[in-house]
Amino acid sequence: MDFANRVLDIIRAVPPGQVVTYGQVAALAGYPHRARQVGQALRNCAQDVPWHRVLGAGGSVRVDPPQKQLELLNGEGVLTQTGRISLKKYQWLPGPLNFL
Repeated sequence: MDFANRVLDIIRAVPPGQVVTYGQVAALAGYPHRARQVGQALRNCAQDVPWHRVLGAGGSVRVDPPQKQLELLNGEGVLTQTGRISLKKYQWLPGPLNFL
């Protein structure tokens, strides 16, 4: 399986109400230094990929404009007052990865 498909499978596994970072997805895919390529894989992803659950380091929203992503996250119960999501509260920490 190529990198982009691994990335999309990982993001599909993120449960509603939880988030991951680009760097975390890259590491889970086996390529910890490819956070930018995670963003590239998301550019033209299918509608079944919950792209809005992927954040920048520190919980920052990296899409411009951020309103749609924040709206989708808010609809899943991920709340923010500042535009930065609390990774301590909402970050997905998967168990054994059996989908890779």
